[in-house]
Amino acid sequence: MVSDNTKIGTGLLFLGCIFLFLGMLFLFDSALLALGDLLFLAGLTLTIGFSRTVRFFSRRDRIRGIIAFFGGIFLVMMRWPIFGMMFQLYGIVYLFGQFFPIVAASMKDTPVIGAIFSAPAVERFFQNSGGANRRAPV
Repeated sequence: MVSDNTKIGTGLLFLGCIFLFLGMLFLFDSALLALGDLLFLAGLTLTIGFSRTVRFFSRRDRIRGIIAFFGGIFLVMMRWPIFGMMFQLYGIVYLFGQFFPIVAASMKDTPVIGAIFSAPAVERFFQNSGGANRRAPV
């Protein structure tokens, strides 16, 4: 059974990603990007819990990604959206890169885009990009 906090957190994560996408679509609109960042962080906190979020963002081996991610959020808030999103993208890939193969494996089961994720080239990309032999840090 999934708790209410997890359901709300998943919804906030989804909304955060939508606002981030819209912010980039509308030529890096700072307000939409900032709102997307806040919703993403709130959704992540509600989905996995406060203590696990703090533990995830305080790991010493991930300090480069953490600084890039939060530095990017700071730059977006200071109305430097293009540089902020570049920093955030680096931080997201550095922090969440281990989850990409997991997401790709679950996307194979979806009806419409499952065939795309089952292609050998796409499978190799996700296996090489995320480090399939490493354990996720949450």
